[in-house]
Amino acid sequence: MLMCRRWLVCSLRGQYRSLSFSASRRSVMPAWVIDKYGKNEVLRFTKNAALPIIHYPNEVIVKVHAAALNPIDISMRVHLKVTVLILDSIGDISYTYDGTVFLGGYGAATMAMKRDPLNINQSGSEFPLILGRDVSGEIMECGLDVNYFKEGDQVWAAIPPWKQGSLAEFVVLSANEVSHKPKSLRHVEAASIPYVAATAWSAIVNTGGLNKDNGSKKRVLILGGSGGVGTLAIQMVKAWGAHVTVTCSQNAERLVRDLGADDVVDYTAGPVEKQLQTLQKFDLILDNIGGEIEKWALDLLKPWNGAKYITLVTPFLHNTDQLGLADGMMQSGVTIGCKVLKHLRKGVHYRWGFFAPSGPTLDEISEMVDAGKVRPVVEEIFSFAQVPQAFQKAEQGHARGKTVVSITEDQKE
Repeated sequence: MLMCRRWLVCSLRGQYRSLSFSASRRSVMPAWVIDKYGKNEVLRFTKNAALPIIHYPNEVIVKVHAAALNPIDISMRVHLKVTVLILDSIGDISYTYDGTVFLGGYGAATMAMKRDPLNINQSGSEFPLILGRDVSGEIMECGLDVNYFKEGDQVWAAIPPWKQGSLAEFVVLSANEVSHKPKSLRHVEAASIPYVAATAWSAIVNTGGLNKDNGSKKRVLILGGSGGVGTLAIQMVKAWGAHVTVTCSQNAERLVRDLGADDVVDYTAGPVEKQLQTLQKFDLILDNIGGEIEKWALDLLKPWNGAKYITLVTPFLHNTDQLGLADGMMQSGVTIGCKVLKHLRKGVHYRWGFFAPSGPTLDEISEMVDAGKVRPVVEEIFSFAQVPQAFQKAEQGHARGKTVVSITEDQKE
């Protein structure tokens, strides 16, 4: 419905264009950048970052009012040294690599391919790199084919990790990645939602097949429910009438119950698998933790009933970083193929979930927010000058909500 509405609005509005921004534009802007991969010290503030320009007719330039940090921002920044690496295990066979490997930011090989599919640019051409996957702000300029948005529209978006991020004054995005911000939220609240919403929607709806039409009375287990994706997923499936079980620590129980969790399992109170085995089996499991959980979690699904296990912790990007694109994708294909067949024989479906940027998805989430079915979970707000401190906070883990950066502190929201 919302996708149809986008096309209808486009056909009715005609060829609207913004000229004021381009006519008065500067060539540089303030931003936090990294010039190499490493620890928090590689973050650098500059007033001379290149101001983004529209290269394609379906792009828009957004003035950033607020941004938010996600675990992927930490992972993309770091420079890892691996001496003994276990790539994966399939059945009883383990694949190992002995040696020393220096890695760029997480997913660097895949991101380089997305930025430069013809491999024209030299290694390191992504620098200076701007991090930040969430943005809430204002449309400043539209490409020639953009009719669903106009100058001054208040919008939000989840920025693909291969694009320059939101820790800057402006960011350029495809109009298909952008959505009108919920009217009920301020920018600093809205910025906490897009990336985790796009990830949860991609996993639960696109991969898991659960939605508002079939979610009623389904039993959903969210492993690691107090993080960003987990807190959004709880609210989303609860709004669709599902029964929600969450694993988290005891000090997060009040938060997840306030968001709609029906049953809460404290993983610090003993073996979590034994506690979950006392409950009824589930129709869908969303795994935000990974690791050893796969060895027992699939046994919690209803067999031969279309039940699905979806993990967001996959080896795909690690494989391409360590083995290269071709070998890494082949390794990932073998891994997922074998796991799918292994569990299909037991009557359950094993799937990998991935982030997928989508303006129409955020249109749906925006309606849920304004209807009071989804609310932001913000743990702390930092100023633009405090970006390093924001990263330190996000790097500590065990967050009870998102870490947000207010880019324009004196904005009128």
